[in-house]
Amino acid sequence: MKRRFVLAALPATLLALTGATKAKKAPPPPPLGDTVLVEMITAQGTIVLELDHKHAPITTENFMRYVDSGRYNGMTFYRAMHLAWGTEPNGVLQGGLNPFPAKLMKPIAHEPTTVTGLTHKAGTLSMARNAPGTAMADFSILLSDLTSFDANPASPDAEGRAGYAAFGHVVSGMEVVRKIYDAPCSPTKGEGFLKGQMLEPPVKVVKVRRVAAPQSSPAGGGGSAQR
Repeated sequence: MKRRFVLAALPATLLALTGATKAKKAPPPPPLGDTVLVEMITAQGTIVLELDHKHAPITTENFMRYVDSGRYNGMTFYRAMHLAWGTEPNGVLQGGLNPFPAKLMKPIAHEPTTVTGLTHKAGTLSMARNAPGTAMADFSILLSDLTSFDANPASPDAEGRAGYAAFGHVVSGMEVVRKIYDAPCSPTKGEGFLKGQMLEPPVKVVKVRRVAAPQSSPAGGGGSAQR
């Protein structure tokens, strides 16, 4: 019986060694170029983003940490802010990991448009935050030009002086952004000014990943976080 036990233990040892080999640490993601293309596969269609690493390195590198680690897989678009002035669509679509706090990483330094030289146009990606320096994973896609989101040194308040951090734009799939933006919102969910802006149900993003080749932009596609 003892001999049989020893012989039986050998394959288990080999399996353990094989498992250890398979558990090798994954190689680091490739370095970021001046721009980075990211594909978001949502329940409503695919959106392709171009991040401006050259001019917004802090914000872009933070976003890509969430992409490359897989933390954005399963995220949601959960808020559509429809502004009461101007011509529709006029507002923002917001998404991220607000419903998934366990996936969040540390906040990043604020990267104002006065430093990056970018501006908030239709299709621009911009980080969501509370106070400057609190942005983590959530972000907005602009449906219209909102240069009031840019940093304004002449603003009488600190929020206006800081503005929001633009860091890229939609290059393909703006029609998908609009479709999600036009989805139904709950009349009761959300606190304070957020009430009536929460999508019901939120729209799931199945996968977020880098893409190597540029994607063609459809007619009427995304704008740019322009310099």
